[in-house]
Amino acid sequence: MPEPALSSRIVAVVVTFNRRALLERLLIALRRTPHLSEIVVVDNASSDGTAGWVREAARDPGVPLHLVALSSNTGGAGGFHTGMLTALERGADLVWLMDDDGVPDEDCLERLLPLVVDGYEFVGPVVVTEGREDELVFPIRLPGTARVLKRLDDVAAAARHGVLDKVVIPFNGVLLTSDLIRRIGTAEAKYFIWGDDVEYLWRAQQAHARIATVADARFLHPSVGELGTPMAFGQTYNHSPSELKAYCMARNNVVNLRTYRGPLHALAFVAKTVWFYLFTRPDLTRLRLSLGAMRDGWRGRWGRHERYLR
Repeated sequence: MPEPALSSRIVAVVVTFNRRALLERLLIALRRTPHLSEIVVVDNASSDGTAGWVREAARDPGVPLHLVALSSNTGGAGGFHTGMLTALERGADLVWLMDDDGVPDEDCLERLLPLVVDGYEFVGPVVVTEGREDELVFPIRLPGTARVLKRLDDVAAAARHGVLDKVVIPFNGVLLTSDLIRRIGTAEAKYFIWGDDVEYLWRAQQAHARIATVADARFLHPSVGELGTPMAFGQTYNHSPSELKAYCMARNNVVNLRTYRGPLHALAFVAKTVWFYLFTRPDLTRLRLSLGAMRDGWRGRWGRHERYLR
């Protein structure tokens, strides 16, 4: 490993909420990871004893654990916002981001580091389905093409010198430089869940950050099922039975598209949503919820997702 990587202070940021068993598994894996300096756990006011367990675990030898116990649930977006700030405050040169339900291979970080040495600022592993490691959890669309990669072999074939340039699946084991975070800021806490990772990636792209996926670095993640419900014209729609997820997805997608792709793209998403809940999966209640969420996003009204918190 090149000397600049070895001398960097690398801080992992893990965001968790009421998934103590998964967090315990992840922290065991992280504490076996070479070159990791510290682990910051941001607990979104879990009610399952997570904070107490982390405090106890911090007494064990090994990679130091630092707990940030929040007084209320700020969602994944708020957790990553707080975690990034905390990592910088604790002197991180590199920040390694992940949720509590994934697990990196033991050599994942080691395989990401050479790209940072080569000047990349935002690098990530291939996110594979736990138990079916030849499949990608989140398909990768190659920039500037219609080609979509769905399997690990596809990634290996498409990579040049082991790298997929200009593409990454954000916030699933991604490694960021502290310089990039200082330049473009932290995750948008107001998003709560859904789309905060895409917004951060698009913000990094707008800032001309060097971005890539390392083909032989793996991050295991539980299956999310079929990502996207098929609808007319070969399109898919990310329908969720959760009112909270549906609201945040509709609101945040409109904001992201309007901000980074322009109002016509945002209006096309509105039309797609209307079609889906009128014709593909008729549901006037869900249509009203989604229209209200998109209206809130268009008008910049935040915080109204809290009505759907349980």
